[in-house]
Amino acid sequence: GGGRKKAADLDAGLRPALLALVEPDMRGDPMSPLRWTTKSTRNLAGELTRQGHKVSADTVGDLLREEGFSLQANSKTVEGKQHPDRDAQFRYINEQAKDYIGAGDPVVSVDSKKKELVGQYKNAGREWQPTGDPVQVKTHDFLDREGPGKAIPYGIYDIAANAGWVSVGTDHDTAAFAVASIRRWWHGVGQGDYPRARRLLITADAGGSNGYRTRAWKTELATLAAETGLEITVSHLPPGTSKWNRIEHRLFSHISMNWRGRPLTSHEVIVQSIAATTTRTGLRVRAELDTGAYPTGVKVDNAQVDALTMTRHRFHGDWNYTLHAHHAQRAPTATSTPHGAEPRRWVARQHTRLTDPELTGISRSQLDTLISELAALQGARREEQRRHRRGR
Repeated sequence: GGGRKKAADLDAGLRPALLALVEPDMRGDPMSPLRWTTKSTRNLAGELTRQGHKVSADTVGDLLREEGFSLQANSKTVEGKQHPDRDAQFRYINEQAKDYIGAGDPVVSVDSKKKELVGQYKNAGREWQPTGDPVQVKTHDFLDREGPGKAIPYGIYDIAANAGWVSVGTDHDTAAFAVASIRRWWHGVGQGDYPRARRLLITADAGGSNGYRTRAWKTELATLAAETGLEITVSHLPPGTSKWNRIEHRLFSHISMNWRGRPLTSHEVIVQSIAATTTRTGLRVRAELDTGAYPTGVKVDNAQVDALTMTRHRFHGDWNYTLHAHHAQRAPTATSTPHGAEPRRWVARQHTRLTDPELTGISRSQLDTLISELAALQGARREEQRRHRRGR
């Protein structure tokens, strides 16, 4: 039982006084002496000593750990005000994606990555280097007007194929640049991977160059639909949910990991680093440099928007809409159309129209499941009616 007793045992008021100081500001005393000061063990020990509790910084640390305290950073969990249809929109996007992928049509997630300074600038992360010989970079991250400038990566992530395409722009992040990147992806990769595709589903954030309020985004997509003959459907993530965009954690995060700790000294370094990005799950990425000019301040008036061949979905037409391609009408000829083929095509077209999700309110896969369930019930009921007519 020898030795000096602990400070908390000798001073009964030490522990309550310490807990009062470290109490969170929103629950503690608004006149706390350390309200606007960092609550380090040294500052806490100094304030407790001033109050008459003689204690050292090490003892303060021991007492805090005994009380279940530890050093913690802020946790990003508060998302702010949520839209009432947030979850419903996510379900709507999911059902559409399942329908497209099941039919063999492409589904892509698009977004702009953070702009990168091109030059001998510090890049976050660490890489293996000889001890004491780190890569030398500039002391300040001020853009050199006479240097290469900035790089603007715009990504397209194919969800089903686990493949990415990134256009590295050098001008501005505009709607024209975003759609030009999608056009490059389609002609470079998408058209070859989906030769029979007649429609395309794009999931995008609610804001930025591909935001749902951006008129230029819709007009540029309408031009792309007319060029490619694709029926382009866009579904935007609800506002404030961009962190859930697939491209963020399926493509962009891996690109940042691949070039960590390496100065992005040129556009070629950026393009090659993006193209070399892979994962254990088989991610493939292609990248190209886009040196085109995409000026800002392009105005799109109401008449141009009204002239678009665009259909807004019944569920949140501001977030979900389809841009249709202009198809030329061809007159059927007796020599080119086999006997009986045209009626079958007419029936197929009518079936497609009647099973459209806009009419039924559910996806085609859900409708097929419902038809299968009802067909079994209908068959059982028909057999029961026959038994009744036969009298047994």
